[in-house]
Amino acid sequence: MSARSRLPHLPHVSQSPTDPDFFNDPYGFYRDIRAMGDFVYWTDYDMVMATTHQACAAVLKHPKLGRAAIDPAPVREDEKLKHFKALERFSLLELEPPDHGRIRRAAMGGFGRTRIAGLAPDIARIADDLISDFPSGPFDFIEHFAHPYPARIITRFFGLPESMAGALQGWSNDMVAIYQARRSPELDARADASAREFATYLRQVMAGRGSVPQEDFLSELIKAEAEGTLHSLEELLSTVVLLLNAGHEATVHALGHAMNLLADFPERSLALSLENIAATVEECLRFRPPLHMFHRDVYEDVVIEDQPFARGDRIGVLLGSACHDDAIWPDGEHFDPFRPRHSNLSLGSGIHVCIGASLARLEMQIALPAFFSRCPNLRIVEPPKLSDRYHFHGLEKLMVRCS
Repeated sequence: MSARSRLPHLPHVSQSPTDPDFFNDPYGFYRDIRAMGDFVYWTDYDMVMATTHQACAAVLKHPKLGRAAIDPAPVREDEKLKHFKALERFSLLELEPPDHGRIRRAAMGGFGRTRIAGLAPDIARIADDLISDFPSGPFDFIEHFAHPYPARIITRFFGLPESMAGALQGWSNDMVAIYQARRSPELDARADASAREFATYLRQVMAGRGSVPQEDFLSELIKAEAEGTLHSLEELLSTVVLLLNAGHEATVHALGHAMNLLADFPERSLALSLENIAATVEECLRFRPPLHMFHRDVYEDVVIEDQPFARGDRIGVLLGSACHDDAIWPDGEHFDPFRPRHSNLSLGSGIHVCIGASLARLEMQIALPAFFSRCPNLRIVEPPKLSDRYHFHGLEKLMVRCS
């Protein structure tokens, strides 16, 4: 039974996610639906959507909701997405306890606060190298910095050659494209081919790394599989691919938005100061979150914010709307790095909160002051171009000039 027939009393809204007017600026739509209540029914998705910060947080944290399919379909060998689904099968994004907790604990070994902080010198070096290579004339910030910066960092973190960063990012981009609104058979085919190439490369690396371990996170995960914390090579592959993908995808979008927001910000120097940079990064993430929608499946009948849901319902979580909720951030559609801080949902919440959130924040806290210190006269020379990739929200191109 569709959400339309099950929940007819909810406000119904219609908005194509591939409409350029929408994906270029979805915040007016979000403002309108928040005014309708905590939940609306979005006809284009045939799905109930949580609109407010309070409702989105409740859905993300509810123990009777999750990502794992309630009645997963059997995997057929002739499926067009068999390589992609093989990697997704044990992805942390698609698992629930107890398997989720076991695998996440193994993965979190690399993302502890002390270890992430220890990456700062390498992160600063990579940022400095990329800035030093900027062209003398106009250039695309997304191409020359936002894309290669987090890709090189996460590649180095795993102990893989930095020369592989481009290939890994290409595979990752093809795979995550399957989650966007303009999904097509062509995108599916690319996602499956990239999943196959990604897995083949990692199997080759792991075969050598297992016999000659190194001081890197990939070797630690291989050891976890050998000791039984990770139960199989398939779990190991899924975990590595997820972390490599998540280790740069959101940061690319967040960096592009932050650069666009700060380029002409009148109090930029103060916002980027040592005492304010953490708050500035949080405001950038809140004001322009890199991911705008996630979903949860309902495992048992529940009531959330006075709205009943039945087992089998699916609820969309509009992170982009939640992050602009005036009930939490007065004048939330105004960019203000100096506003009182409040936790936001830009990188998720609950047990599925982004595992690389601390790394993403550190990368931005290092890159933004470094960039504007080296390029104090930066200016944007063309109107920014948004990507048609909803549920993601990022800039496809940001043409700038440093001199």
